[in-house]
Amino acid sequence: MSEEVIVKDVVINNKLGLHARPAGLIVKEASKFKSEIKLLLDDIEVDAKSILDILTLGATKGKVLKLVAKGEDAKEAIDTLTKLFYNGFGEK
Repeated sequence: MSEEVIVKDVVINNKLGLHARPAGLIVKEASKFKSEIKLLLDDIEVDAKSILDILTLGATKGKVLKLVAKGEDAKEAIDTLTKLFYNGFGEK
């Protein structure tokens, strides 16, 4: 079993940034995967399975985050989370 690492840049494109609702959606989706999933903003790295961690980023519209997943289902995790960002968490 390989420990695949996938990294992808995503842009926050919803008006209010990563407030509680989108953070909750990220946690809900990330928690479905076995992989370790992190969000990186500048020099801050947080656990994508922790709503409190995500909210501490204070990420606003237009910011670019790195999604990093490590594990057997890393690609699927990144693909799923990328769709959330692309769709503006349903807030567009």
